[in-house]
Amino acid sequence: MRRVKRAVALAALLPCVALATPPALMPSAGAHVEKRAPVGLAVTKVTPKTVHAGSKIQISGVAKNRSDQRLDGLTMRLRYSAQPVVSRSQLDQYASGRPQLMPNIGPQQRLTGIAAPGATQNWGFKTSTKELRLRAPGGTPGVYPVGVEVLNSAQQVVGGLTTFVTFMPKDPQFKPVAISWVWPLMDRMHRTNDRTFFDDRLSKDMSPDGRLGALVEAAAATDTPVTWGIDPALLDDAQRMASGDYTVDPFGAKKGTRKEKSTVAAAWLASLKEAVKDDPYFTVPYADPDVVALVRHKMPRDIGVAFDDRNTGVATKALGRAANSHVAWPPYGAAGPGTLEQLAKHELKDGGTFLMSSSQFQNPPQGSLPNATTTIPTRQGKKNALLYDAGINKIVSEGSDSAGGALLTEQRFLAETAMIAAEAPNVQRTLVVAPDRNWDPAPGLAEDLLDYTADADWLRELPLSKIESAEPQPRVFNGYPDAYERHELGDAHLEQLRAITRRAATFQSVMTGQVNISYERALLRLESVAWRASPSQAKRARNELADQLEADMNQVRIVTTKNKRVLMGGSTGKLPVLVENTLSNQSVKVRLVATSENTAKLQLGQLDPEEAVIELRPGERAQRWIPAQAAGNGNFRVQLDLMIPGSGGRTLGDGETITVVTTGYGRIALLITGGGLAVLFVGVGVRAIRARRRRNSEAAGDGSTGTGPAGTAEQGNGFPGTFAGPGVPASAEFPGTPGAGLSGTGPSGTGPSGTGRPPGTGISPGPAAPGPAAAGVSGAGAAEPGDGIPDPAAGGNSAGHGKHAAGNGERRGRDGD
Repeated sequence: MRRVKRAVALAALLPCVALATPPALMPSAGAHVEKRAPVGLAVTKVTPKTVHAGSKIQISGVAKNRSDQRLDGLTMRLRYSAQPVVSRSQLDQYASGRPQLMPNIGPQQRLTGIAAPGATQNWGFKTSTKELRLRAPGGTPGVYPVGVEVLNSAQQVVGGLTTFVTFMPKDPQFKPVAISWVWPLMDRMHRTNDRTFFDDRLSKDMSPDGRLGALVEAAAATDTPVTWGIDPALLDDAQRMASGDYTVDPFGAKKGTRKEKSTVAAAWLASLKEAVKDDPYFTVPYADPDVVALVRHKMPRDIGVAFDDRNTGVATKALGRAANSHVAWPPYGAAGPGTLEQLAKHELKDGGTFLMSSSQFQNPPQGSLPNATTTIPTRQGKKNALLYDAGINKIVSEGSDSAGGALLTEQRFLAETAMIAAEAPNVQRTLVVAPDRNWDPAPGLAEDLLDYTADADWLRELPLSKIESAEPQPRVFNGYPDAYERHELGDAHLEQLRAITRRAATFQSVMTGQVNISYERALLRLESVAWRASPSQAKRARNELADQLEADMNQVRIVTTKNKRVLMGGSTGKLPVLVENTLSNQSVKVRLVATSENTAKLQLGQLDPEEAVIELRPGERAQRWIPAQAAGNGNFRVQLDLMIPGSGGRTLGDGETITVVTTGYGRIALLITGGGLAVLFVGVGVRAIRARRRRNSEAAGDGSTGTGPAGTAEQGNGFPGTFAGPGVPASAEFPGTPGAGLSGTGPSGTGPSGTGRPPGTGISPGPAAPGPAAAGVSGAGAAEPGDGIPDPAAGGNSAGHGKHAAGNGERRGRDGD
């Protein structure tokens, strides 16, 4: 299966071969910067991995024209050195140098298939140890550089690469190197709070072909012992995904996506539990915090929280057993005295060892070769330290993310470990390999390296505990390099995390009963060393957490009206205050405090201590009444706060400010005023009803005008009836009505009795009397002088009615019937 994956990876490699570039063509200071080599090379096969006397050797790969020009007349040839490498430093020179450094030239072949830009062609060389004159010096492993180079038609080098073959003697005379692997199982952060993921990358990485899935599979597929280094936060993420539906809400997205329970995460956890059951493991602090930065910024409490069992215990729950190895592994294997003290205090209090990079220590005194064990002084006393080989770690961790790079990595790993065995064949050497925390090897590489560890004759695999028990070697600790500080989590990031931590602590202090809302792990995730590589993402994650905390805190609040005004009638009263808890799964306890901003004008009474403290279950509300006394009218501001009981005055959130409007009117005065207004409105309503009834009655009568017999009305009388224009006989207006003529254009006159005259009274028709205020009607009966004032009760506008006139238009109408 491993070979199938390797073949698939190589097939994918061909379109964009990650091909070796000779160092001469790499950028260098003070020189013209060359572009990458026109011809790229990838190695796809080197067999056998370890050669013996008479072995056949085959090296093959792929070449590609990476230029935008035709390259005609290309040839490729083999280069090698018949002299073995004598030290690891010389081996490094060959690896980083050009193939021309190797003095011997082997067979060559033409490359006719890559003349066109972008074209690729397979290549291969077959030779033997005899042809290359390889041997094992003095019964120890021999490491030989072998390479290929491409020449153009002018015999200029336009591409090349270097690898190594290891010659194993027939009769070995050396002590195998004791080697142990630390298997990192960590990842960058994927959640800001405990409920929401900001990406779903783990679904891919935990699949069988993903980074984390491949690491678990590789360790489970071999018998080579490993010691697992596990971040509990990674297992926490996996458990959250496997336990039920979860939400993925990427930064900047308008809405999150609901994901179903992850079968991939569940399967990965099961595979990990099975793979680790017979191996020792240790945990880094939860979320692998940047402990160096936390110590520098005087945040040791956070380190203690990350080491606390309630957080690291996630691994115990997921794997079914507690960690059985005590290893303190600072980020990148580097730490200063203060960081070492904190790690020793929390992780090594019951024994154990530091795991650090060999680059942080000087080599042993002259005449000795470095081993993996030493000691380091701390304030907690002298502690053991395991030093992983910085050179091999770099080889294994870097440049191995492609199939071609993986093969070169395998060959280099074998060569480096063989050189360690050959440097001092009679001395027992120890070696620890701990790949980078986020190691992402090419398919098959991790398993191959474990297999080669078990199969190589110059290596002897051991558990880490066996290496740890070896005799410590005196080494001088260099301390923490100052240049590393600029890579740590920055001041601004940690300072803002401090502020969020304080607010989260305030919020948690009002929670009662079982605490179901915690920001502890969310804050630890934001202190992860993984954020060093992505500070912009760290900022977005930090802002997301701050917003979430603020939203949760606002669910325990004082409810106010929209305008935040409260009316208080009179000089005394009680102010209603409503407090609610809309959290879905958390009970809280707060103390309500009201403060007047103008105590000279508005004084507030104190609630009873038991009444002031309010306990609210999820979704519950409670109302309190605060006594108040005002000295005059006006608007007065009152600050309402929810205090933390027993905290000495700390508040939850910013509270609310309301305006109390005092009117100076008491309740009795307001009732009297209101009653008077009610009587007034009733009276007006009654009069309106009566007037309406009168109009309805007039409209439903016998057709009279309401001023006597029909036809007696004059122009502009203000009563119902038909209007006859000036000088127009009433008979013309009312045909068939004898003697209906008006005597004039003025207001209608009335008789002495104030009533209309009966028929036959001798009112004679005649021309209209001139004048706007004719006092009477011409004919037999003259009207009495009027007062010239319109009578509003009559409903008309008569200018002259008799002094004995009485009643209104309605009564006149009845009298005239």
